[in-house]
Amino acid sequence: MTDVLTVSGVTHAFGPGPGDVVVHDVSFRAGAHEIVVLAGRSGSGKSTLLHLVAGVMSPTRGSVDVLGASAGAHGDWATVSLMPQRSAVSTELTVLENIALPAALRGREIDPHLLESLGLLAIRDRPATDTSLGEQQRVSLARALVLGPALVLLDEPTSHQDDDHVELVLATMRAARDAGSTLLVATHDQRVIDIADSVVRLEQGRVVDAAP
Repeated sequence: MTDVLTVSGVTHAFGPGPGDVVVHDVSFRAGAHEIVVLAGRSGSGKSTLLHLVAGVMSPTRGSVDVLGASAGAHGDWATVSLMPQRSAVSTELTVLENIALPAALRGREIDPHLLESLGLLAIRDRPATDTSLGEQQRVSLARALVLGPALVLLDEPTSHQDDDHVELVLATMRAARDAGSTLLVATHDQRVIDIADSVVRLEQGRVVDAAP
């Protein structure tokens, strides 16, 4: 199976001191059509790794390769998309406008089934400011998936969801994988871990286990 993502010997520090190192010599791979979970407690380096893969930051040492190029080289949400942990909706736009933004910039239509699958169809015309944190999180997820990217990066996608909506999120993630995307998901939610094709477990920025 072709690797979509290869992380090789990545170390990252936010300063010069030994206590500033947040990721230590991390290596793992993600193949096509896979859900790969970065599992660990808060502060274990999961979000930092997602940002390194997204190309938002560059590693202090090591390399991140996405589809044969360095992370950040693509610059296109049709190839790599990121759903951050904090809400990133544009408050001046409606739910539908937020989700459609990456597609609208390319003159493409969106599949209304994506909104339906995440329980957003009934509120599609509501201003994003008039939605709950859980709804905003699902809007961010839908926006990350709307172009069917090769690699989707999700940071704690169930953190603001009740049990019923967690099931919607999990089903949507599986559908995205089956449609051809690779998903790299940072989470400590066992329900997300249970649907993963492989799990990379982190403690204090180090890989302690990596298993299919």
